[in-house]
Amino acid sequence: MSWSRAAARLGLVLVLAGVAVLGYVGWQTWGTTWVSQREHADITERLEQAWAAEPVVRGTTLQDEGSYDAVPAGAVEVDAGVAEAIVEIPRLGADYRVPLLEGTSDEALAAGLGRFTGSATPGGVGNLALAGHRVTHGEPLRDMPALVPGDEVVVTTRDAVHTYVLDTGGDDLEVPLTETWVVDPEPVDPDGGDVVPAAGQRRLLTLTTCSELFHTDDRLVAFGHLVSSEPRG
Repeated sequence: MSWSRAAARLGLVLVLAGVAVLGYVGWQTWGTTWVSQREHADITERLEQAWAAEPVVRGTTLQDEGSYDAVPAGAVEVDAGVAEAIVEIPRLGADYRVPLLEGTSDEALAAGLGRFTGSATPGGVGNLALAGHRVTHGEPLRDMPALVPGDEVVVTTRDAVHTYVLDTGGDDLEVPLTETWVVDPEPVDPDGGDVVPAAGQRRLLTLTTCSELFHTDDRLVAFGHLVSSEPRG
């Protein structure tokens, strides 16, 4: 085989390898997001259908709504796990509606936002700690840096609409993945930082996502607190 022919074949192999790599990157970046966004819409619709078929529990008070480490009434089992609520963040768009699932497994985060295991349920005492992708798999928190103090995060369950208000901005706090204090029931920065939840609040919210659009071991964190819980509908 001549050197020119061998070089041509090698070149073809390299071109095909490059195309394969670009295809994989394209699928991870755009393909998974397209699939996940369709799944977000499907799970949201399934939750609303299930809620429509069940009576809303009236008379629930703020004190007994969302007991710690429990599953809210009206949760629906889906392929990715258990969906329990719908999250809306007006700052991120009028059509922003993302299902909230139990846990932060790969499957849960590909299907919506995930609630850290053991964290408070919507409206409950403690810290409702949520995680979501910033890129790929629906990228529900891609624009988290755009969030500012005072922005609302509305979490709807079968029985109630819980409105939280952010106390910190979406890029005010960046921590390593190993800094788990941010999802504690009462987050306290061991280093004494000043980006912390509002003092004196018993019903908190924490949003977490990647600090960069691509691979990173750091996380952006935003804190908020509950301002109202109203019966749904």
